[in-house]
Amino acid sequence: MGWASSRRAAPVPGLPDAQDTLEELHELSTSAGAQVVGSALQRAPEPDPATLVGRGKVDEIRASALSAGSNLIIFDHDLTPTQLRNLEQAFDLKVIDRTQLILDIFARRARTREGQLQVELAQLNYLLPRLSGRGTLLSRLGGGIGTRGPGEQKLESDRRRIRSRIRRLTEAIERVRSQRALHRAHRRARQFLTVALVGYTNAGKSTLFNLLTRSRVTTSARLFATLDPTVRALPLPSRRPVLLSDTVGFIRKLPAHLVASFRATLEELEGASLLLQVTDAAHPQHAQQDAAVETLLEDLELASTPRLHVWNKVDLMDSREVGRRGRVPSAQESAMRSFPSGPREVWVSARTGEGLEALARNIDEMLEADPVVEAQFELSSSDSERLALLYRLGTVLSVAYEGDRIQVRARLAVSLRERLLAALALPQSSPVSG
Repeated sequence: MGWASSRRAAPVPGLPDAQDTLEELHELSTSAGAQVVGSALQRAPEPDPATLVGRGKVDEIRASALSAGSNLIIFDHDLTPTQLRNLEQAFDLKVIDRTQLILDIFARRARTREGQLQVELAQLNYLLPRLSGRGTLLSRLGGGIGTRGPGEQKLESDRRRIRSRIRRLTEAIERVRSQRALHRAHRRARQFLTVALVGYTNAGKSTLFNLLTRSRVTTSARLFATLDPTVRALPLPSRRPVLLSDTVGFIRKLPAHLVASFRATLEELEGASLLLQVTDAAHPQHAQQDAAVETLLEDLELASTPRLHVWNKVDLMDSREVGRRGRVPSAQESAMRSFPSGPREVWVSARTGEGLEALARNIDEMLEADPVVEAQFELSSSDSERLALLYRLGTVLSVAYEGDRIQVRARLAVSLRERLLAALALPQSSPVSG
């Protein structure tokens, strides 16, 4: 059982309220396997250097936690080594902060060897500065809420052994980065375009991924249900070879060293031709969540990558939310809408499938590399091979038979159009841009 605490400074316009972040901490704690039995907020102009929340609040939290039978206290702020030591001594209970809670969730979610390496590196980088002076209280730090992670034995090792392990993990992850770079180069050589899903955790990215790619990636309402990246073929109306990548969800106050440790995974976003920024349209704090995503994309130097904003979960929006936004556009309307002052937007429901066709058309239109155009071809009536190629890799709009010739109009990628025109070498097969 856990007790959650958050320090609240004066409200800042445009930033999430402390109550909202505390509710998110509640969700994170539940995802990590804790049962939250109480919470507390404090308004203070500056953090207390010794205990973050001040001696009076420490006494109040201690009394409430003991009366509720708690064995763990979670703070919604990063704690310094001194604050962590002082709080554990004052509470005589295990204390963790938001960063360690997120690391524990990541340790539980990592399934691949790559993910486990990245999580362990982030954990050790977090723990290293907290080794000094902890003495007998050190064992309480290991493994977050659960028992995953470096564990008590490693945490009791000296700094030299921890640093040695960090070096080995860094080298292993560098090998992973090299392998991923080779895979990306191979996909580029085969002219595969990549589209990547990004967004706040639990925005519905994996459900949308499954629907678009006809896959069965694990989905869950838990935060950070997806940790290891997945890449699948994305069928589009143009039938171009496009891959869709599903990545870890973002969150407010994501630890910097965790982002650094997951650089090998997040580099999958760097080669993307288009980012699908997925937002939970029904979430009351979607604006703040989008702001956190935007900040992380800027940190990753991805803010300039072409982006399509996908408003998901429109089936969960109540009448009040629709009223605040105005009427939610239909799938057909959202496919036609373009916003010169910002990214294009599409409204969908990954649960019901509403708007998926519009989303696919928008993706097709926004892929600037090897764009889709309309073209007119004149084929011989015996040229079944090229006609079959148009049907397989493009969208045939019309076919007209004129004697021993076939007039075909199709939508297809520019690269395929040029290949066909070069092979046909017929002046009358002039392309028409659409």
